[in-house]
Amino acid sequence: MASFEITGGRKLRGEIVPQGAKNEALQVLCAVLLTQEKVRIEHVPDIRDVNKLIDLLKLLGVNVREDHTSLCASGRTFEFQADQVNLDVLTSAEYHEQAGKLRGSIMLVGPLLARFGQAVVPQPGGDKIGRRRLDTHFIGMETLGAEVTYKRNAYTVKAKSLKGRYMLLDEASVTGTANIVMAAVLAKGKTTIMNAACEPYVYQLCNMLNAMGARISGVGSNLLTIRGVKELHGCSHRLLPDMIEVGSFIGMAAMTQSDLIIKNAQVQHLGLIPQVFRRLGVEVWQKGDDLYVPPQDHYEIERFMDGSIMTVADAPWPGFTPDLISIALVVATQAKGSVLIHQKMFESRLFFVDKLIDMGAQIILCDPHRATVIGLDHEHKLRGVRMASPDIRAGVALLIAALSAEGTSRIDNIEQIDRGYQYIDERLRKLGADIRRI
Repeated sequence: MASFEITGGRKLRGEIVPQGAKNEALQVLCAVLLTQEKVRIEHVPDIRDVNKLIDLLKLLGVNVREDHTSLCASGRTFEFQADQVNLDVLTSAEYHEQAGKLRGSIMLVGPLLARFGQAVVPQPGGDKIGRRRLDTHFIGMETLGAEVTYKRNAYTVKAKSLKGRYMLLDEASVTGTANIVMAAVLAKGKTTIMNAACEPYVYQLCNMLNAMGARISGVGSNLLTIRGVKELHGCSHRLLPDMIEVGSFIGMAAMTQSDLIIKNAQVQHLGLIPQVFRRLGVEVWQKGDDLYVPPQDHYEIERFMDGSIMTVADAPWPGFTPDLISIALVVATQAKGSVLIHQKMFESRLFFVDKLIDMGAQIILCDPHRATVIGLDHEHKLRGVRMASPDIRAGVALLIAALSAEGTSRIDNIEQIDRGYQYIDERLRKLGADIRRI
């Protein structure tokens, strides 16, 4: 098991380019199963979760070729062709072992069901951040005419044919919406999805499917209309920059009082992310498609107009993404003022704050969903300690805390961080961080 050793207190400086969006990649990579023609995907991040999904596609018989002539600093280019998919693999022990370790494997269901009439997926893995139900996925499949069974810790989904229907999703699930959309594009007739997730990941997936010949309208809204087609074709698709990385870099710059430019951030797809950090007092300037975070000796949390304490809460898009709640919390530890952090969606995501308290942060964990942070205003630095990364986002929040702390910190279980951030130690060293992998 690898660890990061970080000597904090260094101010960083320079430019950093966000990787391709992890959550988008996990959706569009599964979509290659919807056609037997070649699909080219650019800006693919070199991270553990994405690489595991590519290996899973190879296991299913998808021909995968990396285009080494299109290398760039922030991603890779692949060509996929799913013209020889082997459905027998779905019952193999190797498939169940690999798919069970990856949360993103759930999104294989929609494409396999749509094109081949059957899919099998074990109970998926991923971050241990609380209950993450899959009901929305399978209720949607059943609405389209599929039969879902759960046995021996695996879901089996079958359908002789899928027929378009109206459905009102019980929650605006991003992966649930993506899965249902991928199943519906080859279904007979019209499918209407109300309360669909409208995150940029779903927006990108729908645009990719339309480029393949699908007929999806309402893209970018919470009301999607899908008119089924007989087949889809190949296409070329480029991933957005990862908005979670962009938010992480904003928080890192603020905590370390650094001078940082985030290149090619695709600001129009960031939603409230820059605005929420500005509410925490962080200066974030837009320069074209780049974001600039200048060095600040102090940053002060705003109050609401009536003078009450600021609350930062996650919400479905276009609200603040839950994946950045951990980053907002750690940024608040060195702000001037107080803030209530409300993580509504996952009941275990705030449990990492005990490690920040060990570092000297002033945090009151009110319950599994809420924490009050009393900022130290950089008057009292956090201190280096040894800790472990519980999940991807909390791991990076602890990494940001360690970069700002006095002394040396060690973060164990960094495989969690590697699941979502490519070469993070190498990229931070180029900015002047004192970090090494041990």
